Amino acid sequence: MENKLLYRNIFIAAALILGTYFLILGLVKAQAFLAPLVIAVVLSLVIYPLCKKIEKGIPKPLACLLSSLILFILSLGVLFIVFYQIQGFVKEWPSIKENMTPKIENLKNFIVQNTPVSSEDIESQSIDKLGSKISKPGSKALVFLSGTSSFLANYFLVFIYVFFILRYRQRFLKFLIKLFPKKHKNEIEKTSGQLTEVVSQYLVGKLLLMGALTISYSIGLGISGVENFILISIIAALLTLIPYVGNMVGFGLAFIFGYLVSGEIGVLIGVIITFTVSQFLESYVLQPYVIGERVNLHPFLVILMVIFWGSIWGISGMILAVPLTAIFTTIMLHIPKLKIIGQLFQNEPIDKKESSE
Repeated sequence: MENKLLYRNIFIAAALILGTYFLILGLVKAQAFLAPLVIAVVLSLVIYPLCKKIEKGIPKPLACLLSSLILFILSLGVLFIVFYQIQGFVKEWPSIKENMTPKIENLKNFIVQNTPVSSEDIESQSIDKLGSKISKPGSKALVFLSGTSSFLANYFLVFIYVFFILRYRQRFLKFLIKLFPKKHKNEIEKTSGQLTEVVSQYLVGKLLLMGALTISYSIGLGISGVENFILISIIAALLTLIPYVGNMVGFGLAFIFGYLVSGEIGVLIGVIITFTVSQFLESYVLQPYVIGERVNLHPFLVILMVIFWGSIWGISGMILAVPLTAIFTTIMLHIPKLKIIGQLFQNEPIDKKESSE
């Protein structure tokens, strides 16, 4: 009897490991299809409250179309601002490159003098990379065009998905209700309402937070004398969509185009102060009051989810990590057998008495 139980547990463990492996493999292979669809679902949850209000005055199909167009126009506005700043950056690149050249040489000398790396190693790496870029310009152009066309196709596809998800949301909800016994109908409707509230509050709050950070970064970096401070501020604020990692990358950009270009210690101090003050405001003032306690996820598990989804879907996965984790946590909290896992993902469990015991 004990042997049978042991074999049964081994079989279940092996099945779970194999199932998890093939599930992750399937997610990786289906990225081109699933990533735009998941992004559309998250955006639909964000725009749904507005769509519901618009439906009171006009027919439902028109309201769904208008809501999708609002999202599309907002996204175009962000892309236009970034493109405009990048265009100015490209025009100034020759002077920036000229200013950065001596700083890069100083950095190379520092590396050669203080590490086992030799100057020949650095030069060979640079020459190899330069040669590979020059040798196949046609292939580079082809890759660029292919990537651009793929991005544009997915970009437009997301908003088409948003329209259909909003238009036929009741149909999808009824399908979910029919999958479960009738006694769970109220629980499913309650869960779907909470999902909309959680994701909406997170992403709308995140947009407001990014706007505040853009202003904060622009003021600080502008006073510090950083070149192209508006572009760097916008990119640094957008990168906060990727928790923790985005802040470090944003600081790295400000450091490169601030201190390395000018070489002035005052600029470096200004960049450090700007990001320190901004991160303090984000963590202790903006985050609690703008986003609120509705998205109540443990920081350590958020980092794990960012790494996990990033390894599966790259940048898209890292951006979607927090909303997806919030969605899965909300669902698990409404399933008795999975409630303990949902509480594990929370920063503060719902039942505080339970956590203090």
